[in-house]
Amino acid sequence: MSEKKSVDVGNVWWFWFTTNAFAVDKRLRRIMRILPRDPRCKFCNAPFQGVGGLLVRALFGKQRSALNPRFCNLCEMASREFSGGAEVEMSMLFVDIRGSTALSEKMSPTQFSQVINRFYAAATKVIIEADGLVEKLAGDEVAAFWGAGFAGADYVKRTINVAQNLLRVMERQKIPVGIGVHAGIAYFGAMGTTEGLTDISAKGDEVNTAARLASKAAAGEIIVSEQALQKAHIDGSVLESRSLELKGISEPVIVRVMRGSHFDSA
Repeated sequence: MSEKKSVDVGNVWWFWFTTNAFAVDKRLRRIMRILPRDPRCKFCNAPFQGVGGLLVRALFGKQRSALNPRFCNLCEMASREFSGGAEVEMSMLFVDIRGSTALSEKMSPTQFSQVINRFYAAATKVIIEADGLVEKLAGDEVAAFWGAGFAGADYVKRTINVAQNLLRVMERQKIPVGIGVHAGIAYFGAMGTTEGLTDISAKGDEVNTAARLASKAAAGEIIVSEQALQKAHIDGSVLESRSLELKGISEPVIVRVMRGSHFDSA
């Protein structure tokens, strides 16, 4: 017990998210994403079903947690052991289906659920392939975040590239989406409930800002904060500029807007 108490949990999460201190774990995470098939662990990408699921069970003893279906058993145990987190630099992406209520009214519940499942599957595939952590799947929204430790020094630029790829994929699937991208400091780590369930997530004002940017994006639009563009070393001067009033923020936020028409010239 004395050893566990001596562990600085905040430093563990900070080093994991922002540095290459756990290089072996991160290489394994990239290998896992190649194995078939979804669903898979939110944290380590271990697949739960199919050939991939059989392999990770046989080689690593990984299988779906009995307590949290979005984690493998080993990641669920680790998140409970190292409950806590740290403030870290990250980029955030939120993608929402536009007009989902109107869309659902034109379909049966089964048909609409199939659209949502296609949306979840396509979005998480693009995010995971770009070393993103899928933060949540909820309703008609997917949220994800990136850090330098597992996505590289150009993690903000990679996030913007993912937003562009998501728009392409969703346009092919005829699913109208709006996307918000932001970058800043947020609290990242494992948080638990009184029932003993844990989740790995990001919290804070910057995360809320990213969600609000997505809510302002029309179908086929990516709204990117100036802060994210600067951190990605992208010149946004050729993009449309907007001044947005966001809930909880006293001053208007200046953003840039990307659309499908920008991709060919990017």
